[in-house]
Amino acid sequence: MTTKAKPQETAAKRPISITAVVDAVGALAAGDTQGHLYMYDTNRAGGSTGFGTEELRTRARRGDVLLWNCLALECEAYVSIENILIDPEVCEPVRKVYPGTDVSYWTGTVKKTGPEPVAYRIAFKLGTRDEPITATLSSSLVGQ
Repeated sequence: MTTKAKPQETAAKRPISITAVVDAVGALAAGDTQGHLYMYDTNRAGGSTGFGTEELRTRARRGDVLLWNCLALECEAYVSIENILIDPEVCEPVRKVYPGTDVSYWTGTVKKTGPEPVAYRIAFKLGTRDEPITATLSSSLVGQ
């Protein structure tokens, strides 16, 4: 009796979620994000470091999907991501909106990684201010 090899099922790989927690009141008062931005991701087990700082180092490799979102530290403050400034040869983030809402998030696939970290900065729309405030310090993607 011969047994047929079962096709191997591959589970869909979850995106690496990167969350920016913004103290909008503090950032608006200071005119920048330094000391008012706390970055986190879901890849601590994979080697990410810098949690709770503005200089998050997300461990990522080619093909990983990244999902950026933000939260306001104060529940009544408005915060959204206006842009993600990163080398387009590494990742091209695209703004998306959750269906049936006006809540946005950004997603992108890592095209390549190398031995050196790739810095990126996030520009935020805060409160009723017309001009976005861009993160003072850079977070980065770190290859494996």
